[in-house]
This record gives sequence, structure tokens and C-alpha cells, in this order.
Amino acid sequence: MKTFRRIGKLALLAVAAAAPIALALDGLVNIHDPSTVIQCDGKYYVYGTGGTALVSDDGWAWRAGTRAPRTGLAPDVIHIGDRYYMYVARNTGVTKGAINMIWSKSLDPASPNYKWEEGGVVASSDGVEESNAIDPGVFLDPTTGRLWLVYGSYFGFIRQVELDPKTGARLHAIDKPRDLAVNCEASDMMYHDGWYYLLATHGSCCRGADSGYNIRVGRSRKVTGPFVDDMGVDMIEGGGKLLLGSETRVIGPGHFGLLDLGDGVQKFSLHYEADLERGGASVLDIRPLLWKDGWPVAGSNMKEGTLEIESARAGTALEMAVEGMPVGGRITRQRPAGPPPGAAAPGTGAPAGPPPGGGPGTGGGMFAGVGHVIEPQQAAQVSSKWPSGNIDLRLSNFMSQAQQRWTISPAKGAGGYLGSPYFRITIAGTERALSATPGGELTVASSFTGAPEQLWRFDQLADGTWRIMPKAVPNATQPMALSAVGSGGVTLAKFDAASDRQHWQIQAQ
Repeated sequence: MKTFRRIGKLALLAVAAAAPIALALDGLVNIHDPSTVIQCDGKYYVYGTGGTALVSDDGWAWRAGTRAPRTGLAPDVIHIGDRYYMYVARNTGVTKGAINMIWSKSLDPASPNYKWEEGGVVASSDGVEESNAIDPGVFLDPTTGRLWLVYGSYFGFIRQVELDPKTGARLHAIDKPRDLAVNCEASDMMYHDGWYYLLATHGSCCRGADSGYNIRVGRSRKVTGPFVDDMGVDMIEGGGKLLLGSETRVIGPGHFGLLDLGDGVQKFSLHYEADLERGGASVLDIRPLLWKDGWPVAGSNMKEGTLEIESARAGTALEMAVEGMPVGGRITRQRPAGPPPGAAAPGTGAPAGPPPGGGPGTGGGMFAGVGHVIEPQQAAQVSSKWPSGNIDLRLSNFMSQAQQRWTISPAKGAGGYLGSPYFRITIAGTERALSATPGGELTVASSFTGAPEQLWRFDQLADGTWRIMPKAVPNATQPMALSAVGSGGVTLAKFDAASDRQHWQIQAQ
């Protein structure tokens, strides 16, 4: 099943919850058993059990869509050539069911090409065999162009049949379907770096916050399996490496659907059986898909918070180019008050004790600190020395200074992109905003205006770092991304997936 919601921060290769405030998808996102989110004519569409349909102009804010003429259980959708194929199941008994295909040349009801045609049954179960023909997942092999359907539920095997990519219909209808896995449902497939992956949902469904749904995966060098997990257990024997389980406020993730945005950016759609922030409703979500050691990893969408933005290549931090002040103030090298070490204490004739901060070998003097907790440096403490107007940017060693601490927060009313809102990036405690300028350069403007050059998107890359891009660059004809220049410079440049100059780590402060 699939769901949308806000999620969070991480460091380079680790996927860990960390940033302060998570952001759910906006608008109407209630859906159960969603299809893979799919794009058509600039809009995003998703279909669910019972005929639920959602549509979005940007992939962030969702609203009710138009139901397809054939409805049922857990549909899936794929775009091949000039057609959109939808596969949708219906049970007529506990395990007696059929998966039907319908197709249209558009998903937009306002288009003259919007017309659903019936394509017939592509898989079925008779109520006796060890399979339940529901929960279809359709996969186009990028290496061969062959089309495959996986389907099934806990009542028997996950099965696989081949389809005709020209018509979407079943090929070799008299051949027995291939058994791939047990103890799961809501299956789908994908390909990555020479491996085929079978993803399926384990655990109980349809019980709200008491649902045990979780997404697991196995892999094979062959599209037909066998699919084995990281411990060597075949999914036909109940194996499966955990991709995503329940988290603090969202319960029961399921129904994986791959979204490949190109340039090394991948995401996946899913649902949660229960979003506790939405009263336990089943909702849609979209999350980044990362890779580590040949296995998919569930990433996190950007969260709101006060953060460090660090170049993964240089290890230096993005900062406003002003003179910094050490956190806690500068150390002054002055001799402590009182008699020199070893001198008699006044009026006693006895040797004096160690000077303040400790004696020799104790790390005293300038190494003793200030004797109390040093709070985070606030802009108000040092900004009186900052110039007015626009200020340049640079990279520098991170020292937790105010000009290095950025507040990243959703830009209200600015819309979004697939899975997230656009963000504003400001110096913490101020309105000074990171802005793109003509020619692909950067500045910190004196205030946030909400202009496109001040709106930023964060896409998590396969290694867990981030690509950071402005919504628009004045006078530019192509998208550009934040890019390190050596260890001290920063600019905007066309994104190069093969370079680490545009990989950024986001660290909570």
C-alpha cells in the first residue's frame, strides 16, 4: 500500500531520523492500496482500492481525482508508448479473483485522448489453487523491453506472468504462472545495477494503527528469480530484507511503487495503514529511494529545522561571508588574579594553591573554558557587525557560528515538487535569505520575498546526500544546483550526477 507524509534528515550514508519537524503531503491524501504515482501531461495521478483517485499539479498538494470506469482492489498503472495501462483486481470469493486491464491515451479527463478501453483479464485464480489474483504490480524491464506482472496475497504465492508491451495483454496465457514468494502481498519489481528486485509487503493489513504492514525485498540476477534476501533466504521460503517498517507517527507502510526522476534521483510511492497525525487514516506518501551495498534503502524527505549545510566533497560548511565571532567569545590570554604560583598567600605565609583554572598539567588558563554551558550562538548576538544589503557566500570550516546556521522551513503558499514543499533557507534568527542571482551565482538577500529564486528544493540522492536547487534562476534556461568550488567557493551549475561537487550533507544543529 502507499502513502504520503513528511519525513526527515540524515547524514551521508546513514538513514536516520533526526530533524525537528516532519512534513506530510498537503491536501487530500486519503487512499488505500495506491498504485504507483504516475505523471501525465504535467500532473501526477494515483489510484486506489474502491475507486479512489487523487491528482496533483506538483506532486506535493493533492486533491480528489476522477475515478476510472473499472474499480476494484489495489490497482497499478504504467505508461508505455502512447498508452497508460491500468491493472485492477476484483475478488468474487475469498481467493477467487481476476485482474483486468484497461487502457487510455491520457489520464486527464479534460483531454480529447481520455477514453478508457477494456483490455481483458490478464491473470486469475479459481478459489482452489494456492494463489489469490489481486494486488497487481507491473514492471517494464529496462534491459530487454519485456513486460511483467506480479500479483498475489497471503492466500498462497506471489506469482509472475509475462505481458505484451505493445498491448498490455497477457502473453503465453496457457503457461503456468511462476511462483516467486510467500507470506506477502502488494508486490512490485524494479531493476538496478544488474539486479532485479522483488518488493512485497509483509504483515497484517487493514486494521488501522494495529496493522503490521512492512515492505521487504529480495533480489536476483534473473527477472524470473529466485529472489533472495541479504541473509540468503529465498522469498519463496518467506525471506525478505526490511526496506521500511512503521515509524513514530505512521504505521504500516506498504504498496511500493518506483518513481525514477533521472539524474540519479529516485523516489517511491507508498501508503501508511495509519497516519496518527490524521486520525489514523490510511494516506499516501512519497519518499526518497537510496542505495547501499546493492540494496535499496528508504530515505527521508527534508525536514524543517536549524541546520548546517556541508559540502560532502570538501567537508566545509556553507556560510554567509562575514567576519565570524567564536561561540562564547574570544579567549583572552591574561594572567589570573592573585599571587604567582608557589608564592605565599597574603597574610598566611603558606604557599598559594593552583591559580584559577587549575595548576600545571590540569589544562588550566586559556584551556579551562568559561566554567558554564555555552549556548548556541544567536544572530542577535553578532549581527550588529554584519553589513546591510546583499552579502556573498562561501565555504568554511564549521564552527557553529551564527552565519553558518541555516533555518530551512517550508515556504507557505509556494507550492512544491514531488513529495515535498518548496523551502526557504534563511540565516537562523533572521530574514536574510539564500537567493540565486543572474548568471548562476548566489547571495544572501536582506529579506525573504518568496520570489522563485528564493525557493529551494531538496532531493535526496542515492548515497543519502542532498541535491539543492532553486525553483528558478533569473535569466537561466536550465535548472541549476548548488555546487562547491574547491574547498572555499560555492556557485550554481547544471547538475552532474557523476560529480560530488553538488552533494551536500544536512546536519541538525
